[in-house]
Amino acid sequence: MARLEPDIARAGGNSRVVSICESEVPLACALAGGRVALAVITGVEGASYRPVGAVMVVDEQGQSWGSLSSGCIERDVIRHAGQALADGQNRNLRYGSGSPFRDLALPCGGGLDIQIVTNPDMDALTLTRQRLDQRHAAVLKLGPLTLNIQPQPRFLVFGKGPEARCFAALTAAAGYPVHMFSPDPKTLQGFENATGLMGPKWPGDVQVDPRTAVALFFHDHDWEPPLLKAALESPAFFIGAQGSLRAHNARCDALATLGVAPPDIGRLASPFGLIPSARDPRTLAASVLAQVLERARLQ
Repeated sequence: MARLEPDIARAGGNSRVVSICESEVPLACALAGGRVALAVITGVEGASYRPVGAVMVVDEQGQSWGSLSSGCIERDVIRHAGQALADGQNRNLRYGSGSPFRDLALPCGGGLDIQIVTNPDMDALTLTRQRLDQRHAAVLKLGPLTLNIQPQPRFLVFGKGPEARCFAALTAAAGYPVHMFSPDPKTLQGFENATGLMGPKWPGDVQVDPRTAVALFFHDHDWEPPLLKAALESPAFFIGAQGSLRAHNARCDALATLGVAPPDIGRLASPFGLIPSARDPRTLAASVLAQVLERARLQ
């Protein structure tokens, strides 16, 4: 029997509710036009490169989007999906331990259960995509699973200088939505979503949702208190600012002076990043990005 991942809850009977990030469910590709089959991981035994609920989209020409492993089984899944699209019948596949496909080994060990869904509810897919585009969680019934799909993390980066630029560039290169804010035109140069700041005031038209991370990279810490106060009044899941422990204590005192309650001040990330005392922009960027993604995974 497949071992279920810890983020799966029973939903009565044999149905399961799975929490998953939208990046694991390529809905835009499924809605691009033409008939498609959706191959979804419905069970995992042992180790796996992808979580239960991950989806791969396959069209009638054999093109695919998304992945279900590190490349071990995708071509075979595409072959079965093509057959399923031809005869209109769903497929239940097993790879790895207990699989009839003994020539397709899983290097990570264990086993994968995959269902190919040939006639997905396109109206449901459209509504799900619309909710995610609006930064809302969405629920999608797919095969034996109910997917609780969370928007991918979004990053609001405030700052000036190489630390801010490096963090924003690394985050964007990883495929996450990023908006950069800075009083320095040179810092903003080259970023598609960039806004200049005239002073240390929260941009009035910028909304924050529970899957938003706010990161500040200022050497002039006087910019921080008004921006952090506004961020702490929002539902952002991560809020932090670069600087030493001394700088962190000073910003906490400044926030208290502005009337921010101690529990809200306690939401500030401390330390800022997973690598202690990072002293160059690249190390700091990787350190903070890893910390944010770890926090997002635990939501």
